[in-house]
Amino acid sequence: EAALTSVFSLFPSTRDVIKTYGRDSIEFAKIAIIVLNQIIRPFTAKWHKLSLQGAFEEDEGCNNFRNELSDLQVQLKIYTKMLADMAGVEDLSELEE
Repeated sequence: EAALTSVFSLFPSTRDVIKTYGRDSIEFAKIAIIVLNQIIRPFTAKWHKLSLQGAFEEDEGCNNFRNELSDLQVQLKIYTKMLADMAGVEDLSELEE
């Protein structure tokens, strides 16, 4: 459940960045909104509902969540390079592997 909460926290964090930097974050906002709405939101919506139904109380539910979280991470890594390039920094996501 902590991992689901962590993924969900990307929504307010992203909104804060967009509010703080306003017009200076237009390119970031374009990518971030797509990632949030098309990739992260379906995952969090599905797993929030399942968590309310007790999915994390069973090994099968926990294993399914971990597998889908791993798939989500693969999708998100595609965008880390774009965001790193935009920020003018090195993409460090590959160092984690």
